[in-house]
Amino acid sequence: MIEFRHVSDDEPALVFSPLLRGFQKTFSYLQEHGTIGLTQSKGFKRNFVHWAAAEFDWPGHTEADLFSVNKVLNEQDFMPLVDIHFLLTTLKMGRHYKGQFKLTKAGTELIGQPGRLFGIIAPFYLFEIDHSAWTRFRDVEIMMNWNIFLNVLNVESENGALGADLRRTFYGDPEPEHFPSYDVVMGNLYTQVLRPLIWTGLLQETRPAKSFRSQESMFTKTPLWNAALKLETDSQVKSATRH
Repeated sequence: MIEFRHVSDDEPALVFSPLLRGFQKTFSYLQEHGTIGLTQSKGFKRNFVHWAAAEFDWPGHTEADLFSVNKVLNEQDFMPLVDIHFLLTTLKMGRHYKGQFKLTKAGTELIGQPGRLFGIIAPFYLFEIDHSAWTRFRDVEIMMNWNIFLNVLNVESENGALGADLRRTFYGDPEPEHFPSYDVVMGNLYTQVLRPLIWTGLLQETRPAKSFRSQESMFTKTPLWNAALKLETDSQVKSATRH
């Protein structure tokens, strides 16, 4: 069973969450400016997207990363912002009104309460959003069981685990494919499980220089993992640590 612990507002480990930081930065912008302009398709306007790219400092999606492949940024070019916008409206923390995005009373009440905010957005983001929307090959499905994922990762990533080893643990060795340079199952494991955990702030990815393969990345739990999660395998981890 997956249980999120109550995280206090002064918990130092909250700094590891890009998702929380993105929310807090957005709240600060709205406090200063009142609203965020919307496009005809109801995405955030470019001026805010450019601001967010610089301010969020999102791992793998920094301002430099984004502008290396785009001359200008629309909301859909900044994937984490798409998710944050969706969460804000779905969780009724913000709403669209006459071409503008503004905070609701519920959203305003969460300003200055990072622990409470994390406790709302993290479980919903992990378990309720369909992360397969970002996968390259949606026709290749993987077994999705967050209880298994988190309890196994709790043990395997205690001292760091290679992406290739996690792929083997969950799904076995890769089969020969039409495109041997890209493992579809590993790609989907990364997009639907590992990356959401990184973006939530529970896992940290260390990728070798100039590598684009998640198989070669090292995945390690952040301090927020133990601060936020209560899992069945916690006793197993503690026992291994003592020995």
